[in-house]
Amino acid sequence: MNNTTTMPAPFTTLTFLLLCTFALVKPTFGQESWVKRFIKKTISDTTSFGKPSFRVYPTVAYAPETSFEIGLSSLLLFQAKNDTLNRLSEVQAFGFVTFKAQYGLWIDNAIYGDKDKWFFLGRTRFQKFPLLYHGIGPAPAGKEPALVDANYLLFRQRVLRKLVPNLFMGPELDYQQLYNASFVQPKDHFYEKPLGSNGTINVGLGVALVYDNRHNVLNVRKGLFGELAFLKYHPSVGSDYTFYGVNLDVRSYHPTNQNNVLAWQLYGNFYGGDIPFNQLALMGGEMIMRGYYLGRYRDKNMLAAQIEHRWLPFGFSKRFGAAVFAGAAAVAPTINTFSTKYIRTTGGVGLRYLLFPKKDIYLRFDVGFSEDGPNFYLFTGEAF
Repeated sequence: MNNTTTMPAPFTTLTFLLLCTFALVKPTFGQESWVKRFIKKTISDTTSFGKPSFRVYPTVAYAPETSFEIGLSSLLLFQAKNDTLNRLSEVQAFGFVTFKAQYGLWIDNAIYGDKDKWFFLGRTRFQKFPLLYHGIGPAPAGKEPALVDANYLLFRQRVLRKLVPNLFMGPELDYQQLYNASFVQPKDHFYEKPLGSNGTINVGLGVALVYDNRHNVLNVRKGLFGELAFLKYHPSVGSDYTFYGVNLDVRSYHPTNQNNVLAWQLYGNFYGGDIPFNQLALMGGEMIMRGYYLGRYRDKNMLAAQIEHRWLPFGFSKRFGAAVFAGAAAVAPTINTFSTKYIRTTGGVGLRYLLFPKKDIYLRFDVGFSEDGPNFYLFTGEAF
């Protein structure tokens, strides 16, 4: 139910170093090396305005629980009927495999129809990847996490119809399955096994109301996005457990000059019922509270906020930019038990590279710092 899902992180990303190294490879016998030609083709935006763009680029990462990870990212950008007056739609895909035989495939989509009559917003995840479990609740565990090794499948899609300009409403489906799961306790202590740790299937049906006047989802220069969604999970539609959730997501973007943007986000999850551990409100990840492992803190309710300033690009560069960000969040078992005592904070910096100049899309490399240390993130498009 959480809008951020399990990710192969924390990790140290080497892709930027590889790109810089490859770009400097010297030509052999008066000709460009094949590596340099590949990099130039990857980072050059030669498509015409309004025409679809497609890019594929490699990633390399490392995390202690996975060893080295190699992956391939792709991004498809297009506008309905190739009309530049229509909003920019995007479909991102990311596949990876690790040296410990773990693997996964992610697909994210934000697709606008002609004149915004329809809006398809969703994500798909399939992965065999270890989940770290630090327990449930706002208090710091202070102990080694358990390891949940499992296969994970998620399909979440909103099919939204325009009501009036920029306001959409429609049904939402959320399917999540955890299977072939094993719960490995740490050596020095034991966790009480949470609900769903042996595997679970849950199907949620609901409705979403979305306000969205953004034109470029991956790099918003000015605009407002707001979503209020309700989902109900019940055995009558195939769920193992009965629970419900209300999700709130508000994002606002303000240009401070021609190239700079100040953005902020308010995010909330409010759940009730018998909720499996993997579908609780999860703090951390690549979108909000960068610096925390996704699920470092989890409970039935979460409130989070973040602010970010972006230089896109620097005044002295055509392609390179940067960002600084900070966030705060708390989880709680009930709404009336939120406490300032358990507010967690995070902050960080990021480097940006203009991957699609004609469509104003950047590759971002962020370093987020938390009480647990740094985490690293590499994605196409901004975090929010």
